[in-house]
This record gives sequence, C-alpha cells and structure tokens, in this order.
Amino acid sequence: MPADSRPLVVVSAPLHEDAVSILERECRVILTEDPTEEGMIKTAAEAQGILFRGRPRSSASLMEACKRLKVVGRHGVGLDSVDIPAATRLGIAVVHAPGSNSQAVAEHALMLMLACTKRIVTVDKRTRAGDWSARGHGGDRAGGNTELGGKTLGIVGIGNIGRRVSKFAGAIGMKVLAYDKYVPADEVRRRGAEPVASLEALVPQVDVLTCHTPLTPETKHMINARTLGLMKDGAIYVNTSRGGVQDERAVFEALTRGKLGAAGIDVFEQEPTALDNPILNLPNVVVSCHVAGVTNEANRQMGVQVVGEMLRVLRGERPDVLVNPDVWPRLGQR
Repeated sequence: MPADSRPLVVVSAPLHEDAVSILERECRVILTEDPTEEGMIKTAAEAQGILFRGRPRSSASLMEACKRLKVVGRHGVGLDSVDIPAATRLGIAVVHAPGSNSQAVAEHALMLMLACTKRIVTVDKRTRAGDWSARGHGGDRAGGNTELGGKTLGIVGIGNIGRRVSKFAGAIGMKVLAYDKYVPADEVRRRGAEPVASLEALVPQVDVLTCHTPLTPETKHMINARTLGLMKDGAIYVNTSRGGVQDERAVFEALTRGKLGAAGIDVFEQEPTALDNPILNLPNVVVSCHVAGVTNEANRQMGVQVVGEMLRVLRGERPDVLVNPDVWPRLGQR
C-alpha cells in the first residue's frame, strides 16, 4: 500500500470528537502520550502542525526541534503560552480560536459575582449542616448578602468576553463602566458600557471589578496594591482572564484588611496553585480551577475553529485568524 502522504498533526491533549473528525479528513493525527516538551519533540519531529491544548508551552526550543513545522494551533483564546516572536522568526504560522469561549467565560464571571454577593458557598455549607440562621433579617447573618442590581460594575477589557458581561450586567440593573485603551469610546458605548479613560479612574467608582484582558507585559500585575488601594472598601474583585494580571499577594492583603469584601478567582499566577496558597483559606473568596471557558459548547467550538484555521495553512491558504501575519509571505510560498 502507498504511504500516507497527508500532513502530520500532533495534538497535546484530547479534542472534541467533531474537531478530530474534521482534522482526520485531511491529516494524519497523533495524540501524544507524553505532553511534556521532550515528549512533544519526540512525537512531532516530522509534524507539519502541532495543536496545543494545555501543556506544554509552544516554546522556541520545541518549535526549532520540529523542522517541518508550518503551523501551531492554540486550543483557546489566550496566547501567553506561545512564543510568537520565535514562531515568526522560524516562519511558523500561529492560529487560535478567538471568541470561541466568550459566552462560557462571561457566564462564569457573572456566576462568580453572584456567588460573592449572595455568599452562596457559606450559605450552602451552613444549610448542609442544618444551620438556617442565614434566613434572618436580610441575610445579615450569612455575611452580608447583597444584590447586584443598582451597583456599579467596572470591566477591564471590553472585547468578546467583556461585551457579553456588560450585556448581562445591564440586564440585571447594574451601571456598567469599562476601561479598554484599544476600543474607541463610541464603540465602548455600543457594547453597553460608559468608557473610562484609565484603570486608575475606573476602580474608585465601582462596586465590582471584573478582568477580561489578555496577559501581556503591559497588563502583568495591573491589579496590584496601588490599584486595589484606590477601590471602595468592601468592593468585589473577579478575575477569569489570566492569573498574571493580578498580584496575588496584594489581592490576599486587600481581602484580609477589608479593602476587598470578596473575590471570585478562576485563574492564578501559578497553575495549579499550591494547596498552601493563603487565598484558598479565606472565607470571602470563591475559587475555581481555570475552568471559566470549559463547557461542552466551548470545547467543541474551540476545537472546530482552531482545526479549521490549521487546515487552511496546511492547504496553502491564508487563515482567517493569523496571529503573526509577517510569516505569510514566506509561508504562503512553501
């Protein structure tokens, strides 16, 4: 039998079955058994494409070792795990799936806001223990049960996710402000929020602050002791973006000093976060394990979308979403 001449694509973790089906129509697909850099290099030495989901990073050393590599796909939205300058230098296209999990993350952010204001984790534990005292007088005994309606929400980053959060918040009666230096003021208003010129101007005005920005050198630790110190006493902080956006020590101190009344945190500076991370022991924090964008619907959309982009590159077609467009004059001729 003739050898299979289809391009080889290596995948670092299982994909939705619909994505696998689409990819296998045109490619040989191998799921690595060892999702470390060393394992990926061994499996993908002859691959034309690598699809990264979770570990490992798409590092310069990994891409340099895979001499036939044409395209790197990121299963998701964030690109902080991809060495984009190295990929560009090596002539490797980088594609991802922007917008694919926006609804999921926006819903999760709203859930964390509600969980913080309703103190639902505390109420759940007390109810299971037979303690119904939380019903007393407006929920005071539950630890300050409040409503989001009538409160002011501050959104940092009003892109695909932030605009959905803005819509949700408006629907339940919140006033919505947003800071995003890359979105014009008129467009911020079309997305349901009133624009604010800076983070420093935004945070003193809000009762709830939610982050929906990528992790870049510019945004690293933008939520820090200084910005937290500008917030109202008792405000709520929510982060479903990237852990590096926040200085965790500063967040912990703000929570223990009462500057922050509560926090909903899906992402941490180091993941998995250590079990002795002091934030995990605070009763006014609701945490989850970087799962805001992990739903059945989002997993399918992420897989199908990024696979489609990778296939375009492997066919010699310019992808719809090309993170590093400078590679295309070289790659399109290969």
